Amino acid sequence: MIADLLLVIGAYLLGSVSSAIIVCRLMGLPDPRTQGSSNPGATNVLRIGGKRAGAITLLGDGLKGLIPMLVGQLLDAGPGLLAATGLAVFLGHLYPVFFGFRGGKGVATALGVQFGLYWPIGLTVAAIWLVVAKLLKISSVSGLVSMALAPVVVWIFRPEPLLIWMQVLISLSLFWRHRSNIRNLMSGAEAKLTDPEKRP
Repeated sequence: MIADLLLVIGAYLLGSVSSAIIVCRLMGLPDPRTQGSSNPGATNVLRIGGKRAGAITLLGDGLKGLIPMLVGQLLDAGPGLLAATGLAVFLGHLYPVFFGFRGGKGVATALGVQFGLYWPIGLTVAAIWLVVAKLLKISSVSGLVSMALAPVVVWIFRPEPLLIWMQVLISLSLFWRHRSNIRNLMSGAEAKLTDPEKRP
C-alpha cells in the first residue's frame, strides 16, 4: 500500500517538472509562459527557440509520462494502480506544484503514459497525431483528434475498464486545456506549426 502511494505521489511530482521552462532557462530562451501562446509546451518552445529546443521539450514531456508507467509495470501494478499513476503524472504536468500550478496542455505527457501502458497504444495514437499534423499542420488539431480517439485505442489493446476511464479522463482534461485553441479554430485564428513565434 505504501509503495503504491509512493508511486502515485512520485508520478505527480515528476509530472510537475516542466520540461519547457527548464529547457528555455538552460538554453537562454524567454520563459514560454510569457511568449507566443504562453503555454509551457513543446509547440510553443518550437516557435520560441527552434526545432532543437522543441524536440528536447517534447522528449522530456514524453519521458515523464513514460517513466512512472514503466515503474508501475515493473512492480506488476494492476489496472487500478496504473490508472492512478497515469492520471497523477498527467495532472502533474497540467498543474505542476513546482511552477505555481501553471502547466502545459498535456499531449506529449499523455503519449508517454500511453507508450508506458502498452507500446502499441502509444504508437497508434502517435501515428494518428502525425497523420493529422501532416495533413493540416495544426498542432492543436492533431492533439485533439488523436486524444479523442485514444480511449478507443486503449479499448482495443487493453480493454480494462479502469484503464479506459483513465484515458477518457485524460482526454476530457486535455480538451478542457485546449479550449482557447478550440475557440481560435472556430474563428480561424489558430496558428500552424509553421507560423512564427509571435501570435495573438
